[in-house]
Amino acid sequence: MLPYMFQLKVTEMADASVSAAGMRLVKLLVGNPPMTVAEMMDATGVTRTAVTEQLGELMAGGFVERHLERLPGRGRPHHRYTATHAALLLLFASAQGLMVPAMWKAIEEAGGESLMQRVMRSVAHQLAQHYRKRIRAKSPRKRLEQMSAVLRDEGALVEAVEENGGLVLRKRSCPFISMLDEKRAVCHIDEEMISVVVGHPVRRVGYRHEGEPCCSFELANGRG
Repeated sequence: MLPYMFQLKVTEMADASVSAAGMRLVKLLVGNPPMTVAEMMDATGVTRTAVTEQLGELMAGGFVERHLERLPGRGRPHHRYTATHAALLLLFASAQGLMVPAMWKAIEEAGGESLMQRVMRSVAHQLAQHYRKRIRAKSPRKRLEQMSAVLRDEGALVEAVEENGGLVLRKRSCPFISMLDEKRAVCHIDEEMISVVVGHPVRRVGYRHEGEPCCSFELANGRG
């Protein structure tokens, strides 16, 4: 349901854009055995130069991986290319906006608000475990700063800034945006997850869905 729960790396899709020509190669590689440049040339009818340029862009964006294949005997080794998990997400990003809210609705219909709350809390704590093991600071303030750095390492647009005498975590990008449902359950997950990681309650002081540029959080009671 959530990318981190399936161990998909946010950094695979960070700072990436795909041209129409690149998308043609993505669609060719997804679900097929690894292919050589020559095989892609035959399948698409474009030149070697064009294929290699597109592959370079796709590998830089994390959508394609290259592996060296050594041939038996004295044959010259060559490279084969395969699509990554990020390529699958790229193809079906719009479907997440349909499926995830449907899953939240199914959970609510199966167990009501009580089950929804238990599921959200469980998800928040599972996500928190992903970050807690990478943060060594003791104070909530320092832990919030370190969490900002960890999120940036994963490709997120996040910053910890001083505002009105307190430290505010500004999340300019959101890995959960396609998972938003009518009740904004995933937003509650995000808030609780951050609270668990820093070891102190945080409160939301900016909300993207209420007209702010981004969602932002600060330590409750200004604790440092």
